[in-house]
Amino acid sequence: MGYIGNFPASTQTVDLKWQPIKTAAFTAVAGEGYWCNTSSAAFTVTLPASANVGDTISFVDYARKWGTNNLTISPNSLNFQGNTTPVPVYDTSGEAVTIVYSGSTQGWIPINDGSVVLETPQPYTVDYLVIAGGAGGGGGTAGGGGGGGAGGYRASYNSETSGGGGSSETALTFNAGIVYTITVGAGGAGGTNSDGDEEKGGTGGDSTISGSDITDVTSSGGGGGGGASTAARATGGDGGSGGGAGDTNASTTGGSGTTNQGFDGGASASNGNDFYQQGGGGGGAAAVGADATTTSGGNGGNGVASTITGSSVTRAGGGGGGRGSSNSGSAGSGGSGGGGAGSTSGSGSAATVNTGGGGGGKKGGGAAGGGAGGSGVVILRMPTANYTGTVTGSPTVTTDSTDTILTFTGSGSYTA
Repeated sequence: MGYIGNFPASTQTVDLKWQPIKTAAFTAVAGEGYWCNTSSAAFTVTLPASANVGDTISFVDYARKWGTNNLTISPNSLNFQGNTTPVPVYDTSGEAVTIVYSGSTQGWIPINDGSVVLETPQPYTVDYLVIAGGAGGGGGTAGGGGGGGAGGYRASYNSETSGGGGSSETALTFNAGIVYTITVGAGGAGGTNSDGDEEKGGTGGDSTISGSDITDVTSSGGGGGGGASTAARATGGDGGSGGGAGDTNASTTGGSGTTNQGFDGGASASNGNDFYQQGGGGGGAAAVGADATTTSGGNGGNGVASTITGSSVTRAGGGGGGRGSSNSGSAGSGGSGGGGAGSTSGSGSAATVNTGGGGGGKKGGGAAGGGAGGSGVVILRMPTANYTGTVTGSPTVTTDSTDTILTFTGSGSYTA
């Protein structure tokens, strides 16, 4: 069996008239074959402006340099494998390609073994849910600690709202071959039981989707719950959602949430006794953290529900504020969505992992720690027909109807 280039002659539909070696841009003619020498520079071949079914053209990497200087084929307004853009680029050294015109719908189609891959991959839409790590609740040596703020919450799927009362965001457009990096923020540590700045709850880590062709989507970590020993340490921290305030002898304000990500934390309350100070609730994605009263810690703000995985799940609730002492006061409950409850008997409760919930504040009247914040999560939803299967970080892969869902509980990547 004879060969033309590096593929069997039996794949040819017509006898081709081979032309002198080409070293610069030119317009191809049906029924001809071309030795394309890109040793000096890459160049573009323009296909005929009109074609008939069965028209055939061949191109061969004459000097085995396409891997260094590629050969671009301009379809000249006709379809190539069913698409007009992007233009096909051949960049494998020693490659040869024969294309045959199939008609207006699919246009030119490569038929030899070296070039049957789709040369014009199309971009596709990917929805997302990006939740940052929740913050830790406040600890300390005296009054009630503030609840940790929930991690920032940003969503694009099915017109569902983002946090902080924000509207649904615009879905991302992924392009073939691009690596999209996923960062999942850690939950903040609970405030300690020492008499120092570390009694404030730790800030949650940011969660991000990044890629070379998109504007990064970043959700901010939750603001830490205020500590419970001095006023200077009691103000709730700012973040995706704000941390609730803690204190010992005066009402203190909660931290601020981030616009379109989460709500503010609640204020603390005092009846004038150091040990009776009540901590404010941490802000949630769907609601502000409740202010404490003189007899009760504030509840954490609620989270937001999403159906991006195919079922409704609520995430990013704020942590509850801690009770001030053994008086009749009660601790605040964690907001729905994974926030930890404030304490009535020691340390605050930890938030649920991979929800972005805030940790609960500690009980007053003695040294104790705040609850840890919950780690964040990043979820991508895309058409199954476009899913490449190329991932790192071992996300959970599920399907719903015609879509594939990737749930990243730790950092990783997806290659489109």
